[in-house]
Amino acid sequence: MTILAAFLTACAGPPPAPGEPLANVTARLGRPTGTYANGADTMLEYAYGPFGQYTWMARIGPDGRLVSYEQVLTSEKFATVKPGKDTKETILSTFGRPTQVVHYASVDGDVWLYRYKEQDVWNSMMSVEFNRDGVVQAMVNGPDEERENRRAF
Repeated sequence: MTILAAFLTACAGPPPAPGEPLANVTARLGRPTGTYANGADTMLEYAYGPFGQYTWMARIGPDGRLVSYEQVLTSEKFATVKPGKDTKETILSTFGRPTQVVHYASVDGDVWLYRYKEQDVWNSMMSVEFNRDGVVQAMVNGPDEERENRRAF
């Protein structure tokens, strides 16, 4: 299924409601773009939108039913990250796969980049900086230069 088809399928009806069984969720949303463990729950990633600015996570409880379904690439959700505590695993299960993984000379570990629409208006990039042990050290927000440069032409 193409990304466009998956996006149109996801937008075709109302979002799944809490309590729906996993089979109903996947019948409505299709195959997830990623699956991650989050404690006893399973997170199903549904990454959509131009330039990956939208990722929805469906939280499936141990009973196989939907607990929540939310768009996670938001300023409010990024504000929940705890530097010094969160790890690559917790970031992955919260936000899904990054747009890109980069290495900067000024950062001791990996940097994961997430494109998103800040306040649903500005094309932004959140950089999640990790140390060598995979623990979040910093969160840095800025404009999505690549997206903005494409608009200039």
